[in-house]
Amino acid sequence: MNTLFYVVCIVAIVFTADTIQKYLKMKNQEKENDPELEETLAHIERLEERIRVLERIVTENKYDLGREIDKLE
Repeated sequence: MNTLFYVVCIVAIVFTADTIQKYLKMKNQEKENDPELEETLAHIERLEERIRVLERIVTENKYDLGREIDKLE
């Protein structure tokens, strides 16, 4: 084959690899530097813990919702 073909292929491979590397680096930096994401994840964790507590309360054997409602009246 032609030498020019090999040169063009090598240049294309180098540019593609460089573009992919820059994209991955930029994507990684966005995840690390996003304080809103960290705040949202912390909020979700707190909500999940509250749901676990509520599920535990409702599924306890001694818990009777009807009896509790009657006590309030």
